[in-house]
Amino acid sequence: MYIKKYWGNFIGGSDDSLNLVAFLEDQKKEEIPLSEIFTKIGLDKQNWDFRQTVEYLEFTHSDGVEMDFHFAIDVVTDLAAILLECSVSGSVNLQDLDEYNTPARRIRITVTPEEHDAMNKALADFAQNPLEYDLSEMM
Repeated sequence: MYIKKYWGNFIGGSDDSLNLVAFLEDQKKEEIPLSEIFTKIGLDKQNWDFRQTVEYLEFTHSDGVEMDFHFAIDVVTDLAAILLECSVSGSVNLQDLDEYNTPARRIRITVTPEEHDAMNKALADFAQNPLEYDLSEMM
């Protein structure tokens, strides 16, 4: 896995990360558009501004369990890493993202050029202004 050096260390090591992997696994399809992920989790309500999590981000797993996300930017950085893996390798094995709770299955997140640009801008803003984000409260 190309992102192995990051996943679980700097990115992919939070409860939000585990919930994201559970969400992706629960979609039961190989190709998932980024816009669909945003809509189903509630990230679309952020309008590409992830400094403060303005809405309750959640989804209900097919087994009936409600799973929530605490920090929008946390989910976005995880998605960015997964998008990078998909770009380099064509797809990602969900088991590589959570080897203890997730069966082996490859998925691919698709993204439009506009979404790609918006993700880049969001990540650049986070890199330049990390203390402006609600995630910084955890430090």
